Amino acid sequence: MAGKDYYTLLGVSKNASSKDIKKAYRKLAMKYHPDRNKDNKEAEKKFKDISEAYAVLSDKEKKKQYDMFGSEGFQSRFSQEDIFRNADFGSVFKEFSFGGGSGRSSNIFSQMFGDLNQNHSRQERGTPFGSFGRRTRQIRGKDLVYELSLTLEDIFNTTEKIISYQAGDGGQANVSVKVPAGITSGKKLRVAGKGQPGINGGPAGNLYIQVKIHDHPVFKRENDDLYVKKDISFSQAVLGTEIEVSTIDKKTMRLTIPSGTQNNAKFRLKGYGMPYMKASGRGELYVIINISVPQKLTKKQKELIQKIAETGL
Repeated sequence: MAGKDYYTLLGVSKNASSKDIKKAYRKLAMKYHPDRNKDNKEAEKKFKDISEAYAVLSDKEKKKQYDMFGSEGFQSRFSQEDIFRNADFGSVFKEFSFGGGSGRSSNIFSQMFGDLNQNHSRQERGTPFGSFGRRTRQIRGKDLVYELSLTLEDIFNTTEKIISYQAGDGGQANVSVKVPAGITSGKKLRVAGKGQPGINGGPAGNLYIQVKIHDHPVFKRENDDLYVKKDISFSQAVLGTEIEVSTIDKKTMRLTIPSGTQNNAKFRLKGYGMPYMKASGRGELYVIINISVPQKLTKKQKELIQKIAETGL
């Protein structure tokens, strides 16, 4: 069942030893055993839950998987058969004196969890969940996601990045990833089989590299086009001028600004934007003109402006 916290059910910490786990289960099993709680459904449910918790936490590999995936992730990947497979209850119940020892306990578990396979081996009969040791279900490993931060300059050309990430076993792993030129923010690159390892021989999950493009201090990107703002003076806008524009690939272009240019006028430099990701060629570079109005004028400048204003300009 999703959401069961096995540590809480047994009342132990995550760092508890196998001896402490067994001791905690023995104490609770004595309290909630059906022979001591006739016709008590609540006690029966509690006994089922603590037995499930013990089956997992007393097994080193199952406990490792539970700690890795968390309660919901573990219980969505493991069936009841997986959970109780090879669980050693015999060493606990042989100490009980409920009028039947471990054999009586096996019967109790059969009643609560369903009829056990009558043909299981002698070794399987030694535990109250004998028939659960028969079938191994392969489980695919969990996918992992790694966020890769890049700049516009990083993605102007196709490049390779070495990714260092936390692998499924808790250690660090490195993988080389080819990042195509012109990739956009939010895109995911798949590296097959580099996620968490599978269980019981199941295939490993995938590693997904999620790309995040940082905002650029100069250029604004829209799809494959770039936008840049350039300031000119009022007189340059009126009379016309020529300005220099730097591109994303460090080239310097000369752009003619005609006389009478208005504020927010847009000029296109064809083919100087970002490269297309899945085709040859590049987007456009748009230059947005901002006409600067001085906040302070010298006495001479003010006199000249007043004379221009008198002409109706």
